[in-house]
Amino acid sequence: MTDALEARFLKIGLNEEKARETAGNKKLAPTLAEALDHAGFAADAEVPKQTGFLLYQLATLITKNATQHLAFIAKEVGAERLTTNEQVAAAVKFFDKLKTDTFETADYETECGVGVSFTDDEVAAQVAEMIEANKAKVEADRYRSLGFLLGQARNSPLRWANPLTVKTQVDDQLAALLGPKDERDDPKLLKKKAKESAAATPGGSPDGKKGGKKDGKGAAAAAAAPAAEAKIDPEAMLKSMFFEGEIARLHKPGENPQTDPKLMEEHLKATGGKVVTRFPPEPNGFLHIGHAKAINIDFGYAQVHDGVCYLRFDDTNPDAEEKRYFDTIEETVRWLGFAPFKITYSSDYFGKLYDLAVQLIKYDKAYVCHCSGEEIFEQRGGAAKGPRTECVHRNRPIEESVREFEKMRQGRYAEGEAILRMKMDMTSGNPQFWDLAAYRIKYTPHYRTANDWCIYPTYDYTHCLVDSLENITHSLCTLEFRQSRESYYWLVDALKLYKPVQWESGRLNINNTVMSKRKLNKLVADGIVKGWDDPRMYTIVALRRRGFPALAINTFVRSTGVTTSNSLTEVGRLDNYVRSVLNDSAPRLFAVLDPVKVTVSNLPENHLEWVEVANNPRDPAAGVRKLPFTKSFYIERDDFRTESSADFYRLAPGQSVGLLSVKLPITYESHQVDADGKVTEITVKYAATGKKPKTYIHWVAHAPKQGSPVRAEARVYHPLFRSAFPDDAEGGWLNDVDQDSLQVVEALIETGIHAHIEANKKAMAKAKIAYSSSADNDGKHREASDAQLRSVEGLKFQFTRVGYFCVDPDSKLDGNKPADWKIVVNKTIGLKEDANKAAK
Repeated sequence: MTDALEARFLKIGLNEEKARETAGNKKLAPTLAEALDHAGFAADAEVPKQTGFLLYQLATLITKNATQHLAFIAKEVGAERLTTNEQVAAAVKFFDKLKTDTFETADYETECGVGVSFTDDEVAAQVAEMIEANKAKVEADRYRSLGFLLGQARNSPLRWANPLTVKTQVDDQLAALLGPKDERDDPKLLKKKAKESAAATPGGSPDGKKGGKKDGKGAAAAAAAPAAEAKIDPEAMLKSMFFEGEIARLHKPGENPQTDPKLMEEHLKATGGKVVTRFPPEPNGFLHIGHAKAINIDFGYAQVHDGVCYLRFDDTNPDAEEKRYFDTIEETVRWLGFAPFKITYSSDYFGKLYDLAVQLIKYDKAYVCHCSGEEIFEQRGGAAKGPRTECVHRNRPIEESVREFEKMRQGRYAEGEAILRMKMDMTSGNPQFWDLAAYRIKYTPHYRTANDWCIYPTYDYTHCLVDSLENITHSLCTLEFRQSRESYYWLVDALKLYKPVQWESGRLNINNTVMSKRKLNKLVADGIVKGWDDPRMYTIVALRRRGFPALAINTFVRSTGVTTSNSLTEVGRLDNYVRSVLNDSAPRLFAVLDPVKVTVSNLPENHLEWVEVANNPRDPAAGVRKLPFTKSFYIERDDFRTESSADFYRLAPGQSVGLLSVKLPITYESHQVDADGKVTEITVKYAATGKKPKTYIHWVAHAPKQGSPVRAEARVYHPLFRSAFPDDAEGGWLNDVDQDSLQVVEALIETGIHAHIEANKKAMAKAKIAYSSSADNDGKHREASDAQLRSVEGLKFQFTRVGYFCVDPDSKLDGNKPADWKIVVNKTIGLKEDANKAAK
């Protein structure tokens, strides 16, 4: 019988492997054969490829409630009244929602686009209108807007057009508008450019400072598309995530089918018809930038639909869970601006989950297995991926499995001697049906339940059941869980429980870093970084410590949209959002990181002049501050050259330069060097030259009586990895680590920083957040606490012409005397104009 089905499925266009797999699927095979019969195709008939594909899709999509209308839908496909994937999916959805056996033909045709057709010219015209209506977004996002545009098409009458024609028109019109793709659009070109740049300019610096450390993200940063100057609207961006594309067409509460209508009645009574989602992290590490997208999707979807979102800790593995992980995950969610409806734990349901496992055994849907891990691996086909076999314990008596499971609960087996497995379908082509483990034995005390349990449920068993118990309407996850969707539904149906809907989207991947929890843990455990909040990492606590605003992280992940495919996003895009937010919000200060002293020959020793400097040139309402200008001051070393050149406009022999906010320019007279030839002091003249300087530089006064300069430890962070794609490095990803990615220097900062710190201390005192230095924390890695991070959260600055910096929680700011403070600052990110600075 299976051979006959396989031969029949080959005739609809499936390849040999897919036809064999489908023929062996006990659920799909008879449904597809029935659909072919109803469509009018004999067992030995050749089926047009497109029709065969649509009938295969129908067989995979058909729901229990829509099955009674399978014959009608199949006939519509055979008669070529349903000609696209979209129409078949719409037909299944239409009949799935149908409450009666009868329906209005006009309603069906409207819902499914029957009879709607488009010429190629009509498709082209509608695509042109769509691109024109979204031209600003398209030009800003370039080819990254492809998914957005296709989503717009699927939410318009174009959803009934031939999808290939629509995709071709969108591709062609994007190319006509934007020109050829470059490294901003294509990760392969980005990768190639990164390698070419590394080969051509080893040790080069995107900020143009010859001999300097790299700033930004190497070639990836240099290639990043510039951020749009339009005002960021985070709420509009959040809504656009969910009202465009596939996610915009997800079911409404109450529309997801159930095995028993009473289950939906009880669900709606409990939820009041609201959207209910959850963010379910494992508390075995710190969240990274990818989790920020998951948080925005889970909480954001509920928010825009006036629903609620749980923060649920999936604490089913006591081996790896620690209190600090629970704490920092909750803090991270709140820091990003989201408030959980409730905070729950999978361990809250351990008793209920155990009872359900016993019930599953009694339904003959689970059994206790004593096979070793190696034996189970072989049962599933082994390394050769050969035939699959059932466990010898699979068909033991139900009462025996109940007794054995109780022995597991009583601790009468050692770890690995027994597991509870679900009795699924070893013949399925989906590995998630190969009798997955539901419970395993662990004698590790649990963080919350201590020694109450020695058996713990697995993720595959726990996740869907707790979703059901919490009345989740939309279980949103990433694409790696796509195969788990069927096993998710199988388990809740097997236990006759309310069934949520699982839906998957692409995860956030960025270059120039690693985000695998295993690799992040390796970096921490081996001391390559100082801890999980080391600012060179892309954990959220690390980005927070580095000075990235929550708004920038949220708008960045929202800008990537919600798609049903995985893609790579260049990290320079995140940097642009950080710059955009800080450019609007960060007060300006003068600071010098590589100082050289300048003395004005024609000013008296006691010269003191107070100059007014704008706190934020972009915001006049931010006011001004007064700084001392004296006979001596400090400038950046690379703002001076011992030899002048036509392309260098700053201080050099024979030329003048302006000082920001100072009336007159300075003109070079002489300089001194040490035994190594390093410039130690420059002498200048302060006087009008008769013409405006070509450029202006920043400075910090040498005025000890006025408390200037303020000396601080500056931690200048560079990319942790040398290349855009660490996993491709010769010898492995660890070989790509830049051992010089942290540079610590003494910064000279203007006195204005004291006023900011004093104001922040008052605000923190009012909020009852005490200052304490994370430098004094106990523990191996001494990560900063949430309170320590919050205590300096408001101290972010733009160091004029240098970059964006923030005060680090390692600072010691106790007491009211600035002279007693030890200030530590982190470089958050360079300025957008860094790439052109060296030539001016």
